[in-house]
Amino acid sequence: MADTTSPSDLAILAAKLDALVALIARAVPPAPVAPDFDAADAFVWSAKDLRLAPVARVNRVEMTLLQGIDLARDQLVGNTERFARGLPANNALLWGARGMGKSSLVKAAHATVNRTLVAEGRPPMKLIEIHREDIESLPVLLGLLSGTSLRFVVFCDDLSFDAGDTAYKSLKAVLEGGIEGRPDNVVFYATSNRRHLMPRDMIDNERSTAINPSEATEEKVSLSDRFGLWLGFHKCSQDDYLAMVRGYAAHFGLTIDDAELVRDSLEWATTRGARSGRTAWQYVQDLAGRLGKTL
Repeated sequence: MADTTSPSDLAILAAKLDALVALIARAVPPAPVAPDFDAADAFVWSAKDLRLAPVARVNRVEMTLLQGIDLARDQLVGNTERFARGLPANNALLWGARGMGKSSLVKAAHATVNRTLVAEGRPPMKLIEIHREDIESLPVLLGLLSGTSLRFVVFCDDLSFDAGDTAYKSLKAVLEGGIEGRPDNVVFYATSNRRHLMPRDMIDNERSTAINPSEATEEKVSLSDRFGLWLGFHKCSQDDYLAMVRGYAAHFGLTIDDAELVRDSLEWATTRGARSGRTAWQYVQDLAGRLGKTL
């Protein structure tokens, strides 16, 4: 029997097959890219590409410039150092007032402990930042990190969840509750303005509409319980704020009369309606610009 298939029919069939292959390729997630951990000491996780992008220069503040958070500083550095040495350590939640140095402390603690490790001839820890919207891909990231002898601080800045968001369940399972749990060479640090990572009205709504209100509330609040170390950051006093301003000015060699520095920095904070480490840093940037100094 003669083949009656025309070239045009074959072209149409080939186009349909190409379209089918493209649809399958989009449906199947790409394999994670094997990371080169020698490329840097800090990386950013890209959930879209399933890869770790190296960060050549981390935007961090020296530990000595973080004022008014001495207790939190000592606790986080101690926890991080124990983890780096292979000792038991906790996941940490840094919560509280905006602009008080939560994320700065995480990055400074990583740098501080790494300096000690390198001085002892030990391999440095790696800092991995994962964005809030990529939390559901955290198990994939941990799979990449678990196959190495290096130690990792996985860090999520400004972590919180809103109504209808179920990503927190994935985070709960990864932190402690899942079959695999958190790899021994990984610790998870997060910052948040909320102590329980959920807005209060969301928790209250779950309580009022659930068949068993106490169980609904426990489901929401128990996420924070997965963090063994809770570090609270509160609005700073005027003295703490001025100590921050003076510390920055001295560190960067900004010469200004102390009385003028106090007057100007307090006026700066008043116009912004808040005293915080971030406000102090913004004032110092303005001061340095007016003095013609680079930071």
